[in-house]
Amino acid sequence: MECYSLLRTDVPDLIDHLGAYGEIVAPHSKGDVSYSFEVVQDSNKVVLDYDRTLLPLKKMFLPPQEKLMDFSLKSLSYTPIKLHIKPRVFFAIHSYEMQSILRLDHSMLSGQAESNYLRRRKKSRFIGISFKPDEFHFSESVGIPIEEMEGFDLYLNEVDGDYQLYVLTKNGHSLIEGFEKIKTAEPEIAEDRKFNKKIRFHYNRLPQVFQYAYHSEIWAEVASRCVGCGSCTLTCPTCFCFDVKDEVTVTAESGMRQRSWDSCMLSTFAEIAGGENFREKTINRTRHRLYRKFKYITDEEGLPWCVGCGRCTAFCPAEISLPDILNDLINEDEKAQHHHQVMA
Repeated sequence: MECYSLLRTDVPDLIDHLGAYGEIVAPHSKGDVSYSFEVVQDSNKVVLDYDRTLLPLKKMFLPPQEKLMDFSLKSLSYTPIKLHIKPRVFFAIHSYEMQSILRLDHSMLSGQAESNYLRRRKKSRFIGISFKPDEFHFSESVGIPIEEMEGFDLYLNEVDGDYQLYVLTKNGHSLIEGFEKIKTAEPEIAEDRKFNKKIRFHYNRLPQVFQYAYHSEIWAEVASRCVGCGSCTLTCPTCFCFDVKDEVTVTAESGMRQRSWDSCMLSTFAEIAGGENFREKTINRTRHRLYRKFKYITDEEGLPWCVGCGRCTAFCPAEISLPDILNDLINEDEKAQHHHQVMA
């Protein structure tokens, strides 16, 4: 791993240099206080210091809405939509965001790979950047430190206002080839970054907590505050549920098939033919959501399927905090364990 120094004022030039590979996607301001991943038109408008974007990076690999094919009922034929995938560089990506893509890889590429996702993924390069945690970030509690570099080709670590550029892969070497505004440097450690939000237990203990939490009264308390809007799951970087619908023209001769994001927190998600609903109550949907993040997939893969980005808490209109739910479950589990020990 090679390390170079890079002045903050030279970052726009680096972005322009990366354009030789392909399209650049980076965080931009959206309104006064929000941010969004967008295609770069002007490198000077890229935001380096941001907390989180409104929608996660997954929108670039699994779009919120995507047309899959056109079909003809008259000729009983269909035409799949042909994707024209450009090489893309994702710039200034936080470590938890990169880890979410690696988890999506498992979800979308295991078994029969989702072809559109795979094609987008193959032509992608990733450049990470450090960040200062706000009151919602808790990625360290799920095993993702700020400087986690897995998955990145290059990584920008802020030190005293400027950056250290780490070259991590052969693709990373290719991306900076010919860029002259960097100098060889010794790696430094930034020590002014601390997480304000933490989960009390190590993440590998959470599946044990969830093993006994199914009938906890905490679920009802959380559900009583939930408004069922689905913001938590629709902004989650590792949720991948979608719905597929066919839309037919008024002539009933042709139509199209479209895929769109769906959410297990929406009341109609588990509704089936005949009007039955497996998770009609909010309490059941709330519990299912967290079990998906910290129990079901974790039992198989050994990792939480939450990356600690804080979006679900930051964007919740009811101010429901996922780390707070986890800590309440942990406290309840500790009390139960203590009670069993006393009774024994």
